Amino acid sequence: MKCDVCKEAEATVHLTQIVSGAMQKIDLCEACAKAKGVSDPAGFSLADLLLGLGQETTASTTALAAEPRCPGCGMTQTDFKKSGRLGCSQCYETFSDGLAPLLKSMHKGEQHIGKTPPGHSENMATAERMKVLRRDLDHAIKSENFEAAAELRDRIKKLEQESRAKIKT
Repeated sequence: MKCDVCKEAEATVHLTQIVSGAMQKIDLCEACAKAKGVSDPAGFSLADLLLGLGQETTASTTALAAEPRCPGCGMTQTDFKKSGRLGCSQCYETFSDGLAPLLKSMHKGEQHIGKTPPGHSENMATAERMKVLRRDLDHAIKSENFEAAAELRDRIKKLEQESRAKIKT
C-alpha cells in the first residue's frame, strides 16, 4: 500500500479517526508521518491531513478566528478535534452542543453509569428498604401508633437476619 501523501513510499503508518460518525483513514510512509507531526499528538490532525495534507487555506484560517473559544483556557473546537482532549472543566459547557452527539456515538449515553459488582445492587436495594422502614418506624413512634411500630420493628429484624444470612453464604 502506497503513502497517501507522497504516493511513492510504502505506507507503514495507518491512521483511523471517527468524526461525527464518519470514519476517515489515511496511510503514511515513515518520512511523511514524521514530516506531518504524527508523532506529536498536539500538532497532528487527521482531518487536516485529509483536507489538504496539513496546509490550511485562508478561508479556514478566517473561520478559525471567528470560532468560539473557551473562556477558561482559550481552547477552540478545532483544538479539541486536533488533540482529542478538552482543556478545562469550562470546555464541557462551552462545547456542549458538539459533545453530546460525540459522546452518544462513542458510549451508550451521555452520562457514565459504571458497573456494579455482582450482588451489590441487591445490597443497595436492601439498604434502601431498611432506610424507609426505619423512617416509618420513627414516624409511627412519634405518632404513638405502637401497633404499626411493632410491625415495622419485626420487619426490620427479619430483613437484618436475611442480610446476615446472605453475608455468611
